[in-house]
Amino acid sequence: MISIRQRKGIKTTEVSEDYAAQEENVKLENKLPSGCTNRRLWKILSFTVGGTIALCIGLLTSVYLATLHENDLWFSNIKEVEREISFRTECGLYYSYYKQMLQAPTLMQDHFGRGLLQNYLEPVYFYIYTLFGLQAIYVTALYITSWLLSGTWLSGLLAAFWYVTNRIDTTRVEFTIPLRENWALPFFAIQIAAITYFLRPNLQPLSERLTLLAIFISTFLFSVTWQFNQFMMLMQALVLFILDSLDMLPAVKATWLYGIQVTGLFLVCILQFFNSMILGSLLISFNLSVLIARKLQKNLKTGSFLNKLGKLLLHLFVVLCLTLFLNNIIKKILNLKSDEHIFKFLKAKFGFGATRDFDANLYLCEEAFGLLPFNTFERLSDTLLFYAYIFVLSITVTAALAIVFHNLSNSSNQQPMSKVGKCTISLKPETAYNLMHTILFGFLALSTMRMKYLWTSHMCVFASFGLCSPEIWELLLKLIHLYNPKRVYVMRYSVPILILLYLCYKIGLYMQFLLFHFNLSDSCGCGVDFVLVLFLFQFWPGMMDELSELREFYDPDTVELMNWINSNTPRKAVFAGSMQLLAGVKLCTGRTLTNHPHYEDNSLRERTKAVYQIYAKRSPEDVHALLRSFGTDYVILEDSICYERRHHRGCRLRDLLDIANGHVMDGPGENDPDLKLAGHPRFCEEIKRNLPPYTAYFTRVFQNKTFHVYKVSRNK
Repeated sequence: MISIRQRKGIKTTEVSEDYAAQEENVKLENKLPSGCTNRRLWKILSFTVGGTIALCIGLLTSVYLATLHENDLWFSNIKEVEREISFRTECGLYYSYYKQMLQAPTLMQDHFGRGLLQNYLEPVYFYIYTLFGLQAIYVTALYITSWLLSGTWLSGLLAAFWYVTNRIDTTRVEFTIPLRENWALPFFAIQIAAITYFLRPNLQPLSERLTLLAIFISTFLFSVTWQFNQFMMLMQALVLFILDSLDMLPAVKATWLYGIQVTGLFLVCILQFFNSMILGSLLISFNLSVLIARKLQKNLKTGSFLNKLGKLLLHLFVVLCLTLFLNNIIKKILNLKSDEHIFKFLKAKFGFGATRDFDANLYLCEEAFGLLPFNTFERLSDTLLFYAYIFVLSITVTAALAIVFHNLSNSSNQQPMSKVGKCTISLKPETAYNLMHTILFGFLALSTMRMKYLWTSHMCVFASFGLCSPEIWELLLKLIHLYNPKRVYVMRYSVPILILLYLCYKIGLYMQFLLFHFNLSDSCGCGVDFVLVLFLFQFWPGMMDELSELREFYDPDTVELMNWINSNTPRKAVFAGSMQLLAGVKLCTGRTLTNHPHYEDNSLRERTKAVYQIYAKRSPEDVHALLRSFGTDYVILEDSICYERRHHRGCRLRDLLDIANGHVMDGPGENDPDLKLAGHPRFCEEIKRNLPPYTAYFTRVFQNKTFHVYKVSRNK
């Protein structure tokens, strides 16, 4: 029933509030165009300044590392053979392929290429400058990743400064230039930066496609330049799998990244003449297993807490079983044994039984494959990097655990977000990815020192991001009930600037180089120049001492050996010896080798073990037969191996050979009860006595303080 009632009066307060709100909206609308324009101009200015600093600091880091290399070896003043010998161990092998390419008839006929290298830049400088140029790309990529995560280029600047001040632990490019990791890691850094951008929500379709293209190209270049690419990308795939399973990453984007990894490896396999080791990699088996398991298990992220947890554990079990099954099937079909030494090494390293396998023990006894030394953390703490990293890591891990618990408890599909008291916790997908990346690669570095360069460089990125991130400071201040937008702003900028000022002291040599070789005020502004000058002159004496530390390459015995080989042996002569030395022989003389440091081939590993019997307790007849089976004409013996003292007993090369051959080791100490006394003396020692059984097969043709070269008789 409809009725008419008395009209209610309108409260004056309501009218005034509505009117005031409308009036304020009108004012905001009037101010909006100008505010948007100002913000747009500020963004353009910030992007220009940040981009310029990124390019400058990348370039200057590259030149700085090149200068350190020159100061250490006096590279510009030594002979060509000394330059080549300075590329130690496998570095010499990799550079030898570049040298071989330059001598190819097709390149010699190319007048432009030949003229460029001969008239403007020596080939060796073209090579090393390319590597140092890649370091500029590397540092720039780290800078950009930190900038993307934090939203300010100050974070990128701090990451780059940390990278330089912790140079001992972040790179070794200046003394191992041709190593494959030095070619690969810049592309790996680009890939991480591209993935960080790709995981941002609400990307435009064009931006998403271009980012996927950048990820694919960088993944391919990383894979084609480093033999350990499959293990590094397996760690990445584990990061994606964990985040996808815990609903902290869009499943569609994770699928794209899985596909790019597999496609990149297949393309590398084709370009490497169908390298079967790639097809048998755990990465391909794992990625395929994840995609298959996802199709088999529906509604993985629905249900109660216990229901979800049970589904995830089952999903993990299915993926692991499927991975091992696929990997074993592929290896049996292709008869792959190329990487079995790595799994033997891992099994022995993590205490799943001792091994007498020569190849596995060769890795176990190398310091580079041991645990990360504790003094690494002392050096990283000296620049405040480790303290900042632990601070940021503890906050982000706490936030991640809260979000994981929330996602598992919440039956509805919502954005990753949790509440602790009155504090709302959220973690962006790109932040979650970099968090899991730094954790997994941290475990890898702690277990294997050689892999620390993957972790420490990302440590610089992650620590600098956290100190400049408004989300991190907001979360921390809310937890301790001190939150205020102004405080967040102050902390976000004051803490990084104070650390940068401290690093200016630590970066002495680098700062001097920038100031006196380049005009920083043109590119970075007077404020930066003032800071540099202030700290430079305060710590001038220490920096001058560092600058005056000039050394030069000196290895007369190896130079004498290479010159003798070039002058006194046929071009087609075949040489046997240690892997490290033979890489230099190939580079400096171009002679044929019986073995070399490329250790990812089963037949080469077997051949190396056979050649190394020259340092074992074997008869001259046995050694001669082994060497002649590979067509050896000359064998080089090194006193530094025969009488090695660098490693402890049980890790000397001669000990590893004795154990593999079932013989008792030399010197005082325990031996396994089943080891027996050898029936012959050690070959490398006994041959120097020139006894008839040895002179019948081997004739000494060269000798100096370090090396002994014997010509191998062709007679049986």
